[in-house]
Amino acid sequence: GNDLAKRWLDADLPVFNIAETGFGTGLNFLCAVNLWLNTSSRQATLNFISAEKYPLSLQDIITALSFWPQLKVISDPLLSQYELLINGKESISLYDNRVRLRLLIGDATEQFSKVDEKTDAWFLDGFAPAKNPDMWQTELFQQMARLSKTSTTFATFTSAGDVRSGLTQAGFSVTKRIGFGKKREMLTGSFIGINHAS
Repeated sequence: GNDLAKRWLDADLPVFNIAETGFGTGLNFLCAVNLWLNTSSRQATLNFISAEKYPLSLQDIITALSFWPQLKVISDPLLSQYELLINGKESISLYDNRVRLRLLIGDATEQFSKVDEKTDAWFLDGFAPAKNPDMWQTELFQQMARLSKTSTTFATFTSAGDVRSGLTQAGFSVTKRIGFGKKREMLTGSFIGINHAS
């Protein structure tokens, strides 16, 4: 939903920042890394910042990722340092320093209010507001707008009306498209600024 494969072919791209509103099992992170390592310049750095209110234990994340053996080469380095992240280490470097992962423990809105660096792409929690009402707040959309620039994109598996309107009011263009897997529809879009949002 963020057209990463195309954007990462840019040989002059020095750094790319992704912000995520729910780390979960780390699957989104690993899929992004897999694509990054196969498409981006070796000199480029991927900065991945993810917030997680309820981080999984090391054993739980090992169990969850065992269902994705094709990602084992990428998941093993993450798992070897995962406990450092959930025990307070601010960030870890992985894959010959081509990727930096920062895990913010706590509520996404609160955690991103402490972040200053602009992001290039947002990975938004796939759970609809009905399942995760604490996540989808006006304040979160405001933090997203603060940390976005005109080229910043987002993608989410939810297509709930509240999410659509919240993103639009915060200055994002929103497009509904065919979903992935069991999801009928999903939302993608980009930041255009408050003055241009309808």
